Amino acid sequence: MRLIDPYFMNNFAANTIRLLFTIITGSLLFLIGCSKNDPAQATRSTEPVSEKPSTTEQNPFKPVDMVWIPEGTFNMGSKYGKPDELPVHKVTVDGFWINKTEVTNGQFAQFINDTKYLTVAEQKPNPLDFPGVPEDKLVPGAVVFEPPPGNPPLNNHRVWWTWKIGASWRHPNGPDDSIEGKDNHPVVNVCWFDTLEYSNWLTKKTGVKHRLPTEAEWEYAARGGSDEKKYIWGDELKPDGQCIANFWQGRFPNQNTTEDGYRMSSPVGQFASNGYGLYDMAGNVWEWCEDWYKNDYYEKSPDKNPKGPNTSFDPAEPNIAKRITRGGSFLCSELYCTGYRPSARMKTSPDTGLNHTGFRLVAEGAPPKK
Repeated sequence: MRLIDPYFMNNFAANTIRLLFTIITGSLLFLIGCSKNDPAQATRSTEPVSEKPSTTEQNPFKPVDMVWIPEGTFNMGSKYGKPDELPVHKVTVDGFWINKTEVTNGQFAQFINDTKYLTVAEQKPNPLDFPGVPEDKLVPGAVVFEPPPGNPPLNNHRVWWTWKIGASWRHPNGPDDSIEGKDNHPVVNVCWFDTLEYSNWLTKKTGVKHRLPTEAEWEYAARGGSDEKKYIWGDELKPDGQCIANFWQGRFPNQNTTEDGYRMSSPVGQFASNGYGLYDMAGNVWEWCEDWYKNDYYEKSPDKNPKGPNTSFDPAEPNIAKRITRGGSFLCSELYCTGYRPSARMKTSPDTGLNHTGFRLVAEGAPPKK
């Protein structure tokens, strides 16, 4: 197998499910992939981003734990980042509501209790997606981070991602792990399709359209009014030597000094908010966005409310359609991926949940009264 640049560790994790079945069957069946990776099929299962708020006078929107982001223009991308962050270009976005924090375990549990929904990680894999794999080997699970002993080279990310039977949003690191007592931690091991179910539930509950943010909305909100800064708080990773977000300190992937106080996820809102009053826009967990990923999208994206390309293309894995994730996580290190920069782009197969990936939503309600 070829090695992939370490920046693409999410890409590997997205395919570990398929690698599992390769190990089980001794075949290359994982190359067939999952039918949900087909952009056309995935697009059919989503609702388009609407152009106007859906609030009405009969059902006025009363946002809970959301912040209004005013319309504005900013410079999207970075000359200090990866090639897919270029070119830096001006983008204007309309105003929108967005969650102050990532969706928490407690909030997601309310959705599960109301709907009895099973996340993709809790569902038995569809035999049609893995032809030839024995029925008894198709079991629910997810991909989790397990750092190995020693000092593995950073160009072999396979050594720290592990398939765990029984891993899910309820059991982030495997069946022996639990979210008990962690209602205020961000929910993880939810895939892009799971976030659609959650947003549809909130839309019905409130009468106002809820959805994932577009990539442009996310970056604009993350910057908090500080345009073109390297980090959401400025140009220094550790101002005055202090960790002000949940990311990896020490040698990745097995020596986390926990200067920030956390080895894995932290409760939401533990660090200072950005200029718009949003928490954890850098670090803690990656956050799903609405858009498909395309490496050269910035070269021709619209300058007003861009909603991403119609199809996905990642030259590192051209046969796998991917959606954008943003913000970095507790696994991001200055030695490795630096995903906590507001311009940093990551991409993951939409059917794959990971134990360092969650989400927050935007709402298309009317702006606050002045």
